[in-house]
Amino acid sequence: MHEYSIVQALIRRAEETARAHAARRVEGLRVRIGTLAGVEPVLLLAAFEVCREGTLLGDAELSIESVEAQWACRCCGCGIAAGGALRCEACGGPGQLVAGSEIELDSIALEVDDV
Repeated sequence: MHEYSIVQALIRRAEETARAHAARRVEGLRVRIGTLAGVEPVLLLAAFEVCREGTLLGDAELSIESVEAQWACRCCGCGIAAGGALRCEACGGPGQLVAGSEIELDSIALEVDDV
């Protein structure tokens, strides 16, 4: 399962960010996962539960936002409806995926000491 390697990268990034901000712990992560990214959200959550133990994310919550696939014309930028031909109705240009394949760390919630 590549979900474990994704989670390990998320944890590394969150811990680096926490250390850079002198945080005591990471309270939560929010990620955006495209429906065409090849990631199973249930497996990602399970991997997170296992991998976060013994890290600054020991009690952190993982929030996953699903991003639907969106297509647009490569030539003129017009949107192309999902489920149809990947050709622009306006100019006939080829379609390209503009959303739905991403795996993005959207935000990190940190607990820091009051200054």
